[in-house]
Amino acid sequence: MSREQKSIFQNIDWIITGIFLILLLIGWINIYAAVYNEEHSSIFDISQKYGKQLMWITGSLLIAIVILIIDANFFTAFPYPIYIISCVTLIAVIFFGTEISGSKSWFRFGDFGIQPAEFGKFTVALALAKYMSGMDTRIADFQTKVVAFFIILFPAVLIFLQKELGTALVYTAFIFVMFREGFSGNIMLGGFFAILLLISALLVNKVMLVILLAVVAVIVSFIIWMNSRNRKKARQIIIGVFALLVVASGSVFGVDYAFSKMKPHQKVRINVFLGKDVDKDLKKKAGYNVNQSLIAIGSGGLSGKGFLQGTQTKYEFVPEQSTDFIFCTVGEEWGFIGSAFVLFLFLALILRIIFVAERQRSSFSRIYGYGVASILFFHISVNVGMTIGFAPVIGIPLPFFSYGGSSLWAFTILLFIFIKLDSNRLLILR
Repeated sequence: MSREQKSIFQNIDWIITGIFLILLLIGWINIYAAVYNEEHSSIFDISQKYGKQLMWITGSLLIAIVILIIDANFFTAFPYPIYIISCVTLIAVIFFGTEISGSKSWFRFGDFGIQPAEFGKFTVALALAKYMSGMDTRIADFQTKVVAFFIILFPAVLIFLQKELGTALVYTAFIFVMFREGFSGNIMLGGFFAILLLISALLVNKVMLVILLAVVAVIVSFIIWMNSRNRKKARQIIIGVFALLVVASGSVFGVDYAFSKMKPHQKVRINVFLGKDVDKDLKKKAGYNVNQSLIAIGSGGLSGKGFLQGTQTKYEFVPEQSTDFIFCTVGEEWGFIGSAFVLFLFLALILRIIFVAERQRSSFSRIYGYGVASILFFHISVNVGMTIGFAPVIGIPLPFFSYGGSSLWAFTILLFIFIKLDSNRLLILR
C-alpha cells in the first residue's frame, strides 16, 4: 500500500541524477573531440557522430522522464513479462537480425539500428530482483541458486550465440548481487577458479591439464578419506569432487568449441592478451588498438594537450575512438587530472547507488539497485582496463560516454528505473 506521489520529480535522488547529467555532457564533448571534423565544426551537426549523439542524448532524457511518469508498481509487477519479451527479441535477432562486424545482433530499420542485447541487462536485473525478493524464496535452497543462475545465463547464452562475447560476459557481474543477498562466498571463489581454469585451457595442453586435475582430485579424495571419521559423509564429498572433475574436464575441452565460435579479431585479441601471439604487424593485430590507446593516454601527461588538441585521436590513430576506446580521448586531451576526475564521477555514481540501495524499504528495490551498480562497475572497469592494457579487448561501451543509441538508452533505462523505485520508497508503508 502506498501514498499518492504528487510530482514525478518528488523524492528523486538528485545526486545520482546530477552525476548522470554531468557524465552525459562530458561524454558528448569527448565524442565531439574524438571525431572532430573542421568542415562540420558545429557540435549540433547531425550529419556527424556528435550531432547524432545529441539526438540519442535527447532521446535518453525523454526516456528518463517517461520512466519517472510511470507508476513504480509497474516495475515490481511485470518483471517476468518484460524478461520474457527481452528473451524473445534475443532469439529473434539471431534469425532475423542484421549482421554487423561479424555479429548478428542488430535489428535495422533504415538508418536506425537497435541492439536487443544492450536492453537485456535491465530486464535480467528486474527478473532477478523479483525472484530473489519473493516471499517463498530461500537463498540457502539449491533450487533458488539454480533458478537465479538460469535467469542470468539464459540471455547470456543467447547473446553469445549472436557472437557478442563482450556483452555476454557482462552478465557475470550479477554474481555480486547474489553474493550481497547471502549466496556463499564459495560461489565467487568457484567462479575465480573457473576463470583460472579456462585461461589455463587456452595456454596449456588440454589433455595434460585434465590429467593434472584428475591427480589433484585423487589426492584430495585420499586426504578427505584418511582424515574423516564419518565415512558416509566422506563418500558424498568425494563423489562431489569427482563430479567437479567431470564438469571441469568438459569445460576444458568446451573451450575449443567456444573459441571457434568467436570472431577472428576476438581470437587475436585474446591470444595477444595471453601473450600467445607475437604482435609484429601492429596494424593487423589487436595489439595495435591497445598500443595506440596507451600512446594517446600517456601523451596527455598530467593536464593533457587541451581540447581538440589530441593528435592521436585527431588523426585517427586509435581505432574505435568514439566507442570502445573513448576513454583514451579523455586521457590525451585532459591528462591524468581529467581522467581521474571522470573516474571519480563513476566511482561516486556507483557508491551512491549502493548507498541508496541499502536504504530501500523493499528487498526488490535493494536487489535491483545492486544489479545496476554491478553492471556499471563491470562496464567501467573492463572498458577502462581495455584502454590501458589491463583487460582483454572484448568490445563493451563506456557508460554514458561511448557513441551509440542502444547502449545509452539501455543504461538510462537501467539507472532511472532504480531512481524511480527509490523515489517511491518513502511512500511505501511498512
